[in-house]
Amino acid sequence: MRTQERRRGKLKQWFLLCPARHIVLLLSILGLALFYALRNQRELVNAFVQGIVRPYHRFLGMVTNIFPFSLAEWLYAALGALVLVYIIYTVVQMIRKKGRWARLYKVLLSLLTAGLVIFSGYSLLWSSLYYADSFAERAGIGVKPVSAQELYDTTVYYAGIVNAASGKVQRDANGVFDASVQDIFAAAPGIYANAVEIFPVLAGRDLRPKPMVFSKLMSEINFTGFFFPFTGEANLNIDAPRAFLPATVAHELAHQRGVAAEDEANFVAVIAGTKSGNDMYVYSSALLAYNELANALYGADQELYYKVAGTLNASVIADLSANGAYWAQFQTKAAAVSAAVYGNFLQSNGQELGMKSYGACVDLLVAWYEAGK
Repeated sequence: MRTQERRRGKLKQWFLLCPARHIVLLLSILGLALFYALRNQRELVNAFVQGIVRPYHRFLGMVTNIFPFSLAEWLYAALGALVLVYIIYTVVQMIRKKGRWARLYKVLLSLLTAGLVIFSGYSLLWSSLYYADSFAERAGIGVKPVSAQELYDTTVYYAGIVNAASGKVQRDANGVFDASVQDIFAAAPGIYANAVEIFPVLAGRDLRPKPMVFSKLMSEINFTGFFFPFTGEANLNIDAPRAFLPATVAHELAHQRGVAAEDEANFVAVIAGTKSGNDMYVYSSALLAYNELANALYGADQELYYKVAGTLNASVIADLSANGAYWAQFQTKAAAVSAAVYGNFLQSNGQELGMKSYGACVDLLVAWYEAGK
């Protein structure tokens, strides 16, 4: 009995060192438990996503839309700086004062709590969408196995669109797409109007995409953009080649409208862009579609791939070459680690293709083309 009392006394003593952190840690654990309990219960996770998560995203999106800059980016920077200062301060205090073990416990608990708060919040506010009804299910689009001929026909279709649109966009002296970032972002809020007519499930308030100050850093880890569920913002890398920027904007805005899966967000971006009536977005989204389809076609039938690739005009080839050259410089260990981590994240949330799920949008594009849309 005395031994048990001593243990309870020590546990209480450690708890009272920082009670607030222990309580937050417990709440984070409960949040994760809720996520894991919900994720395989389709009806419950649908209710959770539609009743809590999506309203949260819409509300925060409207609030953060007030700011022309990415609040998410500055939260990341502030959090990194705060953690660094906190660790340095704790080390100094441990050297100068007594109670080193208590201070070490506090800092470790603080870091663990912060990590679990972020992880549980991200799981509930974003990962839960991967387990709810997909966009294809909500929109009623059926997909089936794709033949090389069907893939070829769809690739030819988008090659035609991209060739026709390539002469309608601004280009630099080298013939490379050169629309201004300002014009691309200014046109973004209205590009989903026609897509919503086609797919009412995409309905939502038009919100501004956010350019990232640290875009070069995003390129270092091979990211062109991301949706931040804590603030409801669509964040874009503006250092990457411009030709794909409008399509990437449309992709991140798809996430903002509740399309979680990467393959589906790419498909939605293509539909939104090509139906937008804006030349920049028509060209860029058709280029994205062609690139996805052509990559798949190359793996299925190289003869058919070279046949359609030979129809591209010089302007399109210039943009694809510029894009390839830009990303070639970032084939680093950091980029490889980033790809592996994100691929594992996708797989852990039921995206079995991992990073290749970006290319799985070809099934939807072919199905949409075959349906005569």
